[in-house]
Amino acid sequence: MIRAGRLQYVQTMSDLADALGKSLGTVRNQKPYLAEGHPAPISSAKARNQLWDSEQTKAYYAGEPVPELPTIDDDEDLLDRNEAAEVLGVDPVAWNTYKKKDPDLAASVVMVPEGPKGTEHWPRRVVLAYKNSRPGRGAGGGRRHGSGDMIPRDEILPRIAELLDADPAVTVEAVSDTLGIAMFPTAQSGLATLRGRRIADLIEKQPDLDPKNAALQLGYPPITHRAAVAFAERELRARGAQPYLQHTADVLAAAGIAQQAQVEMRQLDGGAVAAAVLLDTDQPAAAAVWDSRYGWRTSTSRRHPIGKDTDTAPEGEGIRYLGSGLRPEPEELLAALRDGRKGTKRPKAGMDERASSED
Repeated sequence: MIRAGRLQYVQTMSDLADALGKSLGTVRNQKPYLAEGHPAPISSAKARNQLWDSEQTKAYYAGEPVPELPTIDDDEDLLDRNEAAEVLGVDPVAWNTYKKKDPDLAASVVMVPEGPKGTEHWPRRVVLAYKNSRPGRGAGGGRRHGSGDMIPRDEILPRIAELLDADPAVTVEAVSDTLGIAMFPTAQSGLATLRGRRIADLIEKQPDLDPKNAALQLGYPPITHRAAVAFAERELRARGAQPYLQHTADVLAAAGIAQQAQVEMRQLDGGAVAAAVLLDTDQPAAAAVWDSRYGWRTSTSRRHPIGKDTDTAPEGEGIRYLGSGLRPEPEELLAALRDGRKGTKRPKAGMDERASSED
């Protein structure tokens, strides 16, 4: 870090080369700053541009005792992104997001040296003020596993989308810390969902593109690919089925047995997708449910027509599996709903759409 009051002594590698009367290329090749006893850089270990204190290097090359730098933290110390991230207890990628979103951080940046080629620094007091203003357990504490979220649920995905726009490689930890939401499952699930949707968007534009290559093209880190690709594959399956389901729902509504509504797709574990069409209250069943594994069935629940996701097909009183295949014509489904004698208690074997050419 650049200690308080010592900005005027900051020395870049170019400055060091000038002081030694050598070219910058020569200094980079010879690396005199790695010699034993040479003053250590004042920049952080992972900083792209190394910086030194010129009073220290001047004394070293003159053969004089190297003066010590202050060791007590001061509010006016200047911290680079790695040091600021360390104060907050997050990784530097998270800091990249914070500095763009917070107006105080954006206004307080100090370029060292001045100009577009300088390295960004922030006064310690500004970093600490930001840390103390963040939601979580104590100053900058983030969110505990399983803790409640600090923003309304319907705002979570749009807010995560903003962070993903700013940095495709944004981490679960950064999302959790920035938004004050639980890392697991809220931040993790939200990132996988949005990355999956964007992979699906790209594949729709480039149908020959492999999902993993789409993830790479979008700049997503390899560690995130598995979850994002899995969601993308389900998303594409849902988008492929949605027009058929909406047409069927419209036919049922026109026939006077279902409510007119936009069909909403739900992703299930194992790659399946499902949707429900609520039937009118005078109908024997509460809803008609379509599942990519089993086709159409009736449901007895209006509030939770799809029910819990399990590895087995739902069975029980009031449940009938309808239609001759996974995607029967709407008129066939309508006739089956009107005739309580039609249908079976269990789905037909081998109907999973994931292995079907219907998809």
